[in-house]
Amino acid sequence: MSGVEHLEHLIAQLERAAEQLRSGELSSDAAATMVEDCAALATQAAAELEKLASADLRSGEAFTPAPGQDSLL
Repeated sequence: MSGVEHLEHLIAQLERAAEQLRSGELSSDAAATMVEDCAALATQAAAELEKLASADLRSGEAFTPAPGQDSLL
């Protein structure tokens, strides 16, 4: 699985978790566990983004944000 595919997978997992949390069907203990899992997924996503950005820098390619996305200052 490529870095982008892995990142997309993590995003999909976070989106599913958000849907479950919004549904209100989880017990408070299950919701707390889900929030902890989301934090771990977000950490993995941040690490994957860092790897992708570093790879772009090493390759000499300029990073261009996706359409509609602003670049960071």
